[in-house]
Amino acid sequence: MDAREARELIAGLPDRVHGILAAGTPVVVTGCAGFIGSTLTEVLLEMGCRVTGVDCLTDYYDVDLKRENLAGFRDHENFHFRQEDLQELDPVELLAGKVACFHLAAQAGVRASWGEYFEEYLGRNVMASQRLLEACRQPAVKDSLVRLVYSSSSSVYGDQEQLPVTEKALPQPRSPYGVTKMAAEHLCVLYSMNFGVPTSSLRYFTVFGPRQRPDMAFRKFIEAALDGTGFSVYGDGSQTRDFTYVADAVRSNLLAVACDREWEVFNTGGGSRVVFSEALQLLTDLLRERVPGIEPVVDYQETALGDVKDTFAERSHVEATIGYRPTIEFAEGLAREVDWAIARRNQA
Repeated sequence: MDAREARELIAGLPDRVHGILAAGTPVVVTGCAGFIGSTLTEVLLEMGCRVTGVDCLTDYYDVDLKRENLAGFRDHENFHFRQEDLQELDPVELLAGKVACFHLAAQAGVRASWGEYFEEYLGRNVMASQRLLEACRQPAVKDSLVRLVYSSSSSVYGDQEQLPVTEKALPQPRSPYGVTKMAAEHLCVLYSMNFGVPTSSLRYFTVFGPRQRPDMAFRKFIEAALDGTGFSVYGDGSQTRDFTYVADAVRSNLLAVACDREWEVFNTGGGSRVVFSEALQLLTDLLRERVPGIEPVVDYQETALGDVKDTFAERSHVEATIGYRPTIEFAEGLAREVDWAIARRNQA
């Protein structure tokens, strides 16, 4: 996220958020080297917060890409980086005296969560979250902490007959990944109800934009097109998604920290339901405008285990409670991701 975009985002935040996250406020961001986490960290630093960022730099994807995400703020005077595993560090020491914890660290990926890798998902998504929540009930943390904001996922919903889906819909995840995100989300509620730990859980709907993970569809499509290789679509392309631009996902975190309820669960959606094949056509058009002669190749394959057919967020609850509304139109966000990916290659 460039400085102009960050300043525009910050200027649109309500006074209550600015009051909590004033200049000099100490906060923690877990998963600070990731796609959303690094973008959120940049915005918090632009607001003047003192950010402790934690990331164990797993090799789920190229660690150099995570270091690239960190590069813009690694040496910032208000940023302290800890390359540590949340399952091993002292969570009380990490959170003591902090005003907010934005918990984005997780083992990502629906398709990789089956079989032998499930243990990694259980540890990094459930056990790590439980350790942070347990620390939040301790006086050294509880006395200063305004809120823990947990990054959940629309994967907890699975396939829903009624769309758009509300936060009150029965969760029915279709992948082990979704199960672990749901478990951690339930833990947030339990620690709120039993120990007074204030939490907000954000169910992200397919976040995209600059720095998108290399295993995610738009990034893979763009890189494949620029490399002149094929891109695989799992399914026939008729599946739909509620795509959310990364700056809006960041905005939802900042708004959620100011929620005044004991606990809450919110949809973080992008505002439109898009057919996947139509999204790829728009991507193709954007690439053709910018790279003469480029011709993306798409290969359709069987639907992968755990993938859902359609997603679409109902947003009336989150709008009424914390004022979240998506601000970036899908086509504009997609153009920004394409421009970022091309510029990144040109700088290499």
